[in-house]
Amino acid sequence: MFVVRSSNSLHFFRSATRIALQVRRSSTFTVRNPSEHAPREVPTPLVLCSASHWDLGTRNNIPQSFASMLAEKGHTCIEVDFGPPGESEKSAYYILSASELKVNLHLSGSAFPPVIFARGFASLIAQTYVSSHPAQGLFLISPPLSNASLFPSVLPTPLGEFDYELEFPVAVMARPTEMDQLRKYSRLGQNELVDLIERDNLEGHDAFMRIEQWLDELGI
Repeated sequence: MFVVRSSNSLHFFRSATRIALQVRRSSTFTVRNPSEHAPREVPTPLVLCSASHWDLGTRNNIPQSFASMLAEKGHTCIEVDFGPPGESEKSAYYILSASELKVNLHLSGSAFPPVIFARGFASLIAQTYVSSHPAQGLFLISPPLSNASLFPSVLPTPLGEFDYELEFPVAVMARPTEMDQLRKYSRLGQNELVDLIERDNLEGHDAFMRIEQWLDELGI
C-alpha cells in the first residue's frame, strides 16, 4: 500500500495493486486494481463507501474482503472512508463529501460512471452523490429509514429527503427485521423498481455472492 500525500502523485502509482490517497478531513481513498490473474478486466469501477467516524464501536462498514474478492474477479474497487467534518463544514458535509468523491474518481483515471456501494450512514453521502452525478448503479446496505429520523440524534443539521429519479439500478440489502422497517417507512423500500435483498449475515459469503449476482444482472 502507498500513502500518497498529494493528489497529483496518484498517476505515478497507477500500476500498483493497491493505492491509498490521503485526502482532506482525514478521509482515505484506496484503489484496488484488478488482479493480474483475473479472467477479465471490468471497465466500470466499483466504489465502496464508509464513514467510520460515525460507526465507532460498531461493524457498519463494507468488509474489505468484498473489495479484495471483487478485484480478484477483475473489478477496479475504490474504497472511500469519509473523515469527520470540520466545524465549518457540518451544514454542507454531504455536498462536500460527494464533491470530494467526484474529484477523486476523476483522479483515479476512470472514464466510466461507477457503481456505488454504501452501508449505514455512508448511504447518505452515496445518495447525495447520485443526486447530482452519473452512476451505473447504487447498492445500499442497511441504509437509514429516512433522513428526518436522524436529526438531531445523528445529523447536526436537517437533511432533506432524497428525491432523485431511479434512472439506474438500485438495490437495498438488509437483515429481515431491518427490511420490514424499510418496507414500511423508507422511500426505497416502498419503490417497486428497487431490488430488496434480505440476508441474515451482511458480511458473509452469501451476501457477497448476492452482490456478485446483482452485478452480473447489470452486465457489469
